[in-house]
Amino acid sequence: MKVLSFSNRRASGHLLLALLAFCSVVMARDLDQDEALHLRQQGVILPLEQLLQQALDRYPGAKLLEAELEEKHDVYIYEVELLTAEGVVRELDLDAITGQLLKDKED
Repeated sequence: MKVLSFSNRRASGHLLLALLAFCSVVMARDLDQDEALHLRQQGVILPLEQLLQQALDRYPGAKLLEAELEEKHDVYIYEVELLTAEGVVRELDLDAITGQLLKDKED
């Protein structure tokens, strides 16, 4: 049986983390405006304007930096980046079907 040295285990751990990060990126897909419009017209997702207002209400005085619709693991998510009145960038993920806040973190 071969025993890994500390440096080999550490390198293996780094490789595993890199693979996990890569897989999570691969699993996310940005939807273009035509796909988003189609889903909205079919009633599959809520309007961005509605969820954007929800995000802005969390941080009064915030400014929108970016918003995009993504599909992650068969879930449609609006990813919204805001610049708060305090100058902090926040990244919010909102379920595009239910409007539920999934993530709110400092970016």
